[in-house]
Amino acid sequence: MLGSLIPTRWRRNYDITNPDKPGFYNRQVTPYLQAVTHQACTHPIHTIAFVAILGSAFYVNLIEAGFFRPSPATAANKVDFSALSAGSRRLYLGEETAWKWQVHENGAAKSEDHLSLVTLAFPDTNGSPLKAPTAENLPLPQDSSAELLPSSANILSPISADTTLTLSISYGETAQFFETVKEIPASGSGMASQEDDGSDDEQEQKKWIMKNGRDTRSDSIIDWARNSWTAFLDLIKNAETLDIIIMSLGYFAMYLTFISLFLSMRRMGSNFWLGTTVLFSSAFAFLFGIVVTMKLGVPENVVLLSEGVPFLVVTVGFEKPIVLTQAVLSAALEAKQNGNGNNNGNGNGEASLTIQNAVQIAVRERGFEIVRDYFIEISILVVGAASGIQGGLRQFCFLAAWTLFFDCLLLFTFYTSILTIKLEINRIKRHVALRKALEEDGVSRRVAENVAASNEWPKDESFQSSETYSIFGRKVRDSSIPRFKVLMVLGFVLINVLNLCTMPFRSGRDGSLVTTAGLSSVATPPPMDPFKVASNGLDVIYHQAKQSQQPISVTVFSPIKYELQYPSMASVAHDSSDWSLDYRAGVFSAFGGRVVESLLKSFEDPVLSKWVITALAMSLVLNGYLFNAARWSIKEPSQEQAGASAQQSVSSHAKKPSANGHALPPSQPENEPEAPLPPGPDGVSRSREECEALVKEKKAPLLSDEELIDLTLRGKIPGYALEKTLEDKTRAVKVRRGVVSRTAGTSDITNKLEKSKLPYEHFDYDRVFGACCENVIGYMPLPLGVAGPLTIDGRSYFLPMATTEGVLVASISRGCKAINAGGGAVTVLTGDGMTRGPCIGFQTLARAAEAKIWLDSPEGQKVMKDAFNSTSRFARLQQMKTSIAGTYVYVRFKTTTGDAMGMNMISKGVEHALGVMSKEAGFEDMAIISVSGNFCIDKKPAAINWIDGRGKSVVAEAIIPAETVKNVLKSDVNALVELNMSKNFIGSAMAGSIGGFNAHAANMVTAMFLATGQDPAQNVESSNCITVMKNLNGNLQISVSMPSIEVGTIGGGTILEPQAAMLDMLGVRGAHATTPGDNARQLAKIIAACVLAGELSLC
Repeated sequence: MLGSLIPTRWRRNYDITNPDKPGFYNRQVTPYLQAVTHQACTHPIHTIAFVAILGSAFYVNLIEAGFFRPSPATAANKVDFSALSAGSRRLYLGEETAWKWQVHENGAAKSEDHLSLVTLAFPDTNGSPLKAPTAENLPLPQDSSAELLPSSANILSPISADTTLTLSISYGETAQFFETVKEIPASGSGMASQEDDGSDDEQEQKKWIMKNGRDTRSDSIIDWARNSWTAFLDLIKNAETLDIIIMSLGYFAMYLTFISLFLSMRRMGSNFWLGTTVLFSSAFAFLFGIVVTMKLGVPENVVLLSEGVPFLVVTVGFEKPIVLTQAVLSAALEAKQNGNGNNNGNGNGEASLTIQNAVQIAVRERGFEIVRDYFIEISILVVGAASGIQGGLRQFCFLAAWTLFFDCLLLFTFYTSILTIKLEINRIKRHVALRKALEEDGVSRRVAENVAASNEWPKDESFQSSETYSIFGRKVRDSSIPRFKVLMVLGFVLINVLNLCTMPFRSGRDGSLVTTAGLSSVATPPPMDPFKVASNGLDVIYHQAKQSQQPISVTVFSPIKYELQYPSMASVAHDSSDWSLDYRAGVFSAFGGRVVESLLKSFEDPVLSKWVITALAMSLVLNGYLFNAARWSIKEPSQEQAGASAQQSVSSHAKKPSANGHALPPSQPENEPEAPLPPGPDGVSRSREECEALVKEKKAPLLSDEELIDLTLRGKIPGYALEKTLEDKTRAVKVRRGVVSRTAGTSDITNKLEKSKLPYEHFDYDRVFGACCENVIGYMPLPLGVAGPLTIDGRSYFLPMATTEGVLVASISRGCKAINAGGGAVTVLTGDGMTRGPCIGFQTLARAAEAKIWLDSPEGQKVMKDAFNSTSRFARLQQMKTSIAGTYVYVRFKTTTGDAMGMNMISKGVEHALGVMSKEAGFEDMAIISVSGNFCIDKKPAAINWIDGRGKSVVAEAIIPAETVKNVLKSDVNALVELNMSKNFIGSAMAGSIGGFNAHAANMVTAMFLATGQDPAQNVESSNCITVMKNLNGNLQISVSMPSIEVGTIGGGTILEPQAAMLDMLGVRGAHATTPGDNARQLAKIIAACVLAGELSLC
């Protein structure tokens, strides 16, 4: 069993045939991990909020414990000698040390042999109008032993601009000396006038106030930055060089680890948020570890943490969150592919189509490995904590072990909740992007919403119901979201009301004056280098002691910083009125008062207040993404909602569409909707006036089919408006068939349509109405076959072909077989740009020529490009080609259109660009003759498409071995080359062909167009192809060049489920997830390869 803790491939019983077989501990631990992550992922918002609140509470606990504060003064406005002594170093000089300075950490010297070396630092006084005090200005007692020594220079002194005074004093007098010099009068006669700020007390003079040993919290970010910079310079000037180098390398490596984390997350599709949340999770774990360590009685030191954390981060790193993220995203991608490919409507596939299941799969595959690594690392740290090594190693190992424990716990709760939200946001973004792309391509909003909902992963059937919605895999009612929002707003308002109501009773000073035992030295600065602080003073003392041959001890204090301000401003933080304290004590003496006081006081903390603001901003972002789904979803007009009950009572044909776009027949008779109301009482038919009245009252669905046909024949109901009038598209198709059959002018030839075998039932007309066809009377079944498989650029494809031409699919399959024998087809995309060529007119040739010159100029190109690109997220203008005929100017816009074929998208951009040209470029006399002036040129043979290309320009090539030509194609290489020359080149030239130098490229193009939902009419230019054959070292080299394949994978007929299923089979359904346009380009390559196979087989 212990072998389960060892990596799999190192085990003795490793099974190479089944490397993924879990070990004993894996089988025991993984179910618990899955249970924990399942709860977290099912309630991600609650999990994140709970962890955030818990983290805030732990931080408040640290504030109350005084973790971030140095020891306060023993009395108001008094100097804390212990705080000033922190970080000092004691040096000894005598015969024992061969008259060399040595650092002594332990032991005490006699008072007469023990001196203190104190450095007073006055900032911003070197070379400025402010004058630093001199030794004569110091308020020293008459019997003081203080002696002025020369100050020591530092390489950073010019940057900090400090003036320093160095004094030596008997160590016994040091505490009294500090109390005496806590305030020093400012020198200079003009100090009062220069520094006067217009206050009421004009007699008060500014003084140099000691900053060390008292509360130096800054009231603004600027003050905090200034103090931090000053402290950093002091650290550099006073610390030992080796310590600076080691810590600098440690922090540098830590920041490189952070950068590596963000780069790894960026490769997985997240530029910022996932990396940031990993840092949040680790910060929470570190916070929890500190609090638990303190509660267990282990003292921690801020300096120790600042020195150890970089090396802990570098050693442990962020490999575990990265591994888990990669596993979750891979599981989600695999589930999406399997879900799209295996969506057959059965119940057992539903479990695999949830975001939570993707997380569960990732935990099952990687969870135990991650926990095992945590266990090993924690075990090593526990050994370090149990060791007897002094110097802070035990405390830090204890803290690090708890930190890793909480990091493991948060990884499978907090971070998996973040991943769940990330996948949910990605789903929403894909949904909205696809819907907007379809709308830009001219599809109605209703149809675009339905298509986007059916293409998204995971499949969410709840969009068809107005009662419930699926959020993070759970069904919630429509009223749950507003209730949740109201609770959030009320909670936020309540906290602010409590904060405002208690503001008059809060004191401006710090919290309790009692700190946690054992934490009085947590803010101890790092050991300094005494020779950097007072080298000149130590030299003087050295010479005196050596001359007198008397040993001496010197305690070198860290430089004491001063700040020039009014004494009243310095003491205001320590003052507090008695009535305020008494009244506040009375207010908060009730039950729970201390909790409320602690909560409200914590909001004054700079870190916690910024955290609250950050949490609020993140909440707003999440609201924008998750709770505005209702705005992104399709909303039916109120009149249609009002008529839903009527539609339910009338519709006998509305069935739920299945995955293939057809409706399923009802499984039980009792589920059949009610029939229309009977004609009238006692079976008497309604009069025409009664029927017309029902139509005016919006009750047409209550009429019978015969009555509807009669009303339509008499023009009371427009034939094109049957779907809108009846609110049942299948019934509208049935009624229209009756209308066409009984129309007087055509009834002699159309009377059989009503009862013909043209199918109309069990079809999803929601995708047709407003998108693909009007005046629908049914749908046309077409035989669909597959050729292949064919290897294209190293990947095999079956080629779907919808055709009624016999042996076409078989012939292409033969070509595929021959191409595969030679290693497959190779394709190259040489161009990608759809075109639209509007015609604009002018009154004179001069104005037309001026417009052409402007359009060809860089200024005109830029103006038109900016205007065109502003109309769509996908359409990007590549170039404009102009031509003039008399007073008419033709402009051929060429642009990329993403994964859409893009004709409607381009038309919108062209229309807007021409409007900008007319209004802003000085061509108000311009007349737009036609948005499409046949300069494109669309659905017609033209040399410009053959030369400049339109849509996707693709070249496909294959090399067929001579043996394959003989055995499969039943010919030889030279015969095929000659046949291609005489037939496809010379024969086509004799006929004056344009783009038709091929055998039958239109056959393959049209068959694949019909199968994949493309515009069949565009096979005219899409079939432009020249087939080239050569004898290459005895083998047959064949290639097809097709400069104008016009295809798309969104919009048009691709929204129909059968056609979308064929795109799915090719792996190019919908918009490409990362690179817009890649799916359409790949489809063009597949079609070119199919043409290559057909040309090879028939040529």
